Amino acid sequence: MHVLVVHDYGPLGKVLLERLRKTHLRVSPLLVSDPANADLKALESWIPEDADLIVNALWLADPEKAEANREAAHEVAFSLPLCLAEHARDRGMALLQLSSCYVFDGRKQGAYIASNPGQPINELGRWQWECEQALRTLLPRHILLRTGWSLGRFIRKLYESTGRADTLSLPGRCQGQPVAVQDLARVISAIVLQLDCGAEVWGTYQYAGSEEINLYELGLAIAGMPGIPEDIRVVDELPQWGHLEPVNTTMVCSKIKNTFGIKQLPWRTWLNEEVAMIKGTGSIDEKAEEKTEPTDL
Repeated sequence: MHVLVVHDYGPLGKVLLERLRKTHLRVSPLLVSDPANADLKALESWIPEDADLIVNALWLADPEKAEANREAAHEVAFSLPLCLAEHARDRGMALLQLSSCYVFDGRKQGAYIASNPGQPINELGRWQWECEQALRTLLPRHILLRTGWSLGRFIRKLYESTGRADTLSLPGRCQGQPVAVQDLARVISAIVLQLDCGAEVWGTYQYAGSEEINLYELGLAIAGMPGIPEDIRVVDELPQWGHLEPVNTTMVCSKIKNTFGIKQLPWRTWLNEEVAMIKGTGSIDEKAEEKTEPTDL
């Protein structure tokens, strides 16, 4: 099977490509250096004609960035995936598209299952939910993978607080499940390998690290890790961006296990590695940019 991985300068594309290249699969990268301003009309010339599966590894999991640039959020979370889906439909390809827990409004008392409809409360979730609905209509051979919180996002928050403030406010009222880059790459790779075996298991799936936690306690867990500045004090308060976070984003991840045999691993398993990755680069994007393939859209 020929797999095309669409990625940016973020860490997920790099880690996913490294994993897939260790398999028997034929893997091609497509670097989209500026997803918000990509030339979507150039897709035909960049996507190999013999590709069987397009994996869109542009992972959007930060509602703050989406609110700050709504036009960019629309392009990356909706327009680009739809363009990929139309191309895949017309040429008999399949598409694996990432979504997130932000499609939910957080009002449900229990954990969300894959069939629960989205009712987003922020810009990121709105466009991801619109994308999900459009893909279901447009392309039968699709995998939609909803993810939990980006673990790296909150590690960066602690680092960015260094020198700016003595405290970092994180809301204890918000419950969810983080997921690390390495774990997400593991899950995507496992799905791709199952599809290569001919599995016709299209639809919507969910994955996040096991163990539910609130954002305040997550901040405390990160703050206690080696390499995190010791002068940062995490407090249970609602920050300026707190209204963007649903109160409950916990998801049931049993469907992905029952279908693909993918176990839900504890996010704490990856915490040391995720902290080291961010600490070691200063900027993940800069490191990725140095080592990414020249193919660009």
